[in-house]
Amino acid sequence: MEENLKQKQSNVVKIALFGPESTGKTTLAKQLATEYNTSWIPEFARDYLQKKWDSNKGICEPNDLLPIAIGQITLENEALSIANQILFCDTNVFLTKVFSDLYYGSCDPLIEKAAKKHTYDLIFLTDSDVPWEKDDLRDRPENREEIATFFEKSLVQYNKPYIKLSGNKEERLNKAKKIIDDFFEARKLGFTSRDFVSIYNRGVSLKTVKFQFDILKNGIPKINLDRPAILHDGIMPMSKEEALYFSNYFDEKKNSLKLKKFVPASGAASRMFKFLSEFVNEYKLGEESINAYINRKNDSSLSVFIVAKEKLPFYKEVLKKTKEALPDYETCDSDVQDYWFIKTMLSASYFDYANKPKGVLPFHKYESHIATAIEEHLNECVYYAVSNSNSYLHFTVSEEHQRSFETIIASVKNKVEQEANVSIQVKFSYQDKATDVIAVDGLGNPFRGENDELLFRPGGHGALIENLNALNSDIVFVKNIDNVIQNHLDVISLYKKALAGILVQFQEQIFNYLKKLQSDAISNDELNEIASYISSKLNISIKEDFYRYTKEYKIGHLVTLLNRPIRVCGMVKNEGEPGGGPFWVTDKKGKTFLQIVESSQIATKDEKQLEIFNKATHFNPVDLVCGIKDFKGQKFDLTKFVDANSGFVVEKNKNGKPYKAFELPGLWNGAMAKWLTIFVEVPLITFNPVKTVNDLLKPAHQHMGL
Repeated sequence: MEENLKQKQSNVVKIALFGPESTGKTTLAKQLATEYNTSWIPEFARDYLQKKWDSNKGICEPNDLLPIAIGQITLENEALSIANQILFCDTNVFLTKVFSDLYYGSCDPLIEKAAKKHTYDLIFLTDSDVPWEKDDLRDRPENREEIATFFEKSLVQYNKPYIKLSGNKEERLNKAKKIIDDFFEARKLGFTSRDFVSIYNRGVSLKTVKFQFDILKNGIPKINLDRPAILHDGIMPMSKEEALYFSNYFDEKKNSLKLKKFVPASGAASRMFKFLSEFVNEYKLGEESINAYINRKNDSSLSVFIVAKEKLPFYKEVLKKTKEALPDYETCDSDVQDYWFIKTMLSASYFDYANKPKGVLPFHKYESHIATAIEEHLNECVYYAVSNSNSYLHFTVSEEHQRSFETIIASVKNKVEQEANVSIQVKFSYQDKATDVIAVDGLGNPFRGENDELLFRPGGHGALIENLNALNSDIVFVKNIDNVIQNHLDVISLYKKALAGILVQFQEQIFNYLKKLQSDAISNDELNEIASYISSKLNISIKEDFYRYTKEYKIGHLVTLLNRPIRVCGMVKNEGEPGGGPFWVTDKKGKTFLQIVESSQIATKDEKQLEIFNKATHFNPVDLVCGIKDFKGQKFDLTKFVDANSGFVVEKNKNGKPYKAFELPGLWNGAMAKWLTIFVEVPLITFNPVKTVNDLLKPAHQHMGL
């Protein structure tokens, strides 16, 4: 009997239709067989049970299920010899097993064993969102959603590779065809059925995966630097008087605009405490003094931390816990005290600071309380991101940390609102799983982790272009979570609003030109004026023979150049901070334009390129004001302005095994590469990042009244 339930092996791709009664399995099986010019097998149980009903009105009983299962697998095995590459199976033995569990609460062991063992390249789970159609055999029109959930849970329990199909007949067919075509492409790339379903359910397109594989195999083209952007050559200077003018200009216009402050805040603070984590992991208390460790490791950061730790905003709280963890703290020597202080601060049992997002960490000490970076961003947003007494703040966070953000915001929001007489609305978003990237091993094959599963990793902050794209705002202020200040908020606000005023003024001129370009009455002189503006004010190369083209071509070309999102980027003088900066770059077509460039994007072995990079006079502090709507008030699709080839290849390690992965173009690098770009010099005081914990000791983060 068991022999009759064996599944015949074949190179034919087997696709099973699986789901409760009256969910469109048969219809879809027929449609797909026609589309792919191949065979399909019907549900054996229907003929079997219909004959039973017709003969004596008999219904299905437990002893009918084994012959039904045998009949189903016999049909399947026989059809393999006539199928054309694919065989579509309207149900299978696994469905018989689930039917038995649902109706009778148990299953024949032979059916159970076969159902577990049988494999299909893909299973389409048909949803219960189609009308129920009565016939002699169907008997459960009620509770269809609960029954559908039972079927899906069974697929999950037995780890079957399935994809759920919903919608009407046409929608299901089109969706299934696309999935099947992609599945065959995935097989060519070396992916298994389980791999494919994992990729599909994550929302990553196969086209994207193929692109990432090509990048990891062939490398990423390096950016071709032409020269550094400097004052009056790519960077617009701005005096204090000009800042006041543009700030006032923005204030005059802001109440007619939708404003939002956008803060990337999902990253953990691991780098902030890196040197301290290394100390805890490497230092052997009692074997050497901390001073000897500092000298041996040349770790000046640790020395600074130990000497000045009492000035840190969290010092008293950590010290209290340290004394609880080490009861004889007061009688211990300084090395023991310092070691236990750092260990308590980083321990998962206590503060676990290195594994928390920066936003929730204590940043600033006031006379009345300790403020986190989250609170400081609320303090900032009411200074400049305000329209009609409303301020909108958006954090991108990791889903598991949202509750921590909400708790902090709830504790301080009312106070900030009352003091500023402004209503603050805060929203959150997560990095889309569809932007995760796939890893490869040293041979370029998909990297596999535990249980032979594919390894996906977050695609980097460039993935946040999708989050930015989802905002419905006229102007978006972008600032990193750690770039907040305890003092001089009036100065920060002045220059942030000045950047916004510059953006508004540029937008008004650009929108005016775009409206003119829609007019049939526009003259050649006006076209030449617009071309000159693009070249001189927007720093975009115009073709040398532009003036020789037809009027129609000129209009189309100018519209293409102008009708883009725009960003005004504050730049500070370079004082040796690690990170990118403003440059003139040349693309493959010979066009030269402004771009923010990171060191990893240049060919460091090319002496000329390295020399240009090292001549940079300014640094990118991530101080952006963005216009993301067009001259008609419609949102741009920001994903269309990404330079996909400007990402990064990162090399990591998982459980001792090295792997490579593609990291998406940075949010303010390649993700905004095709935006209109204006660089403006702003004072260094506007840039106060907390890259390491010791940065909290700098004057900008120390309350002047204490």
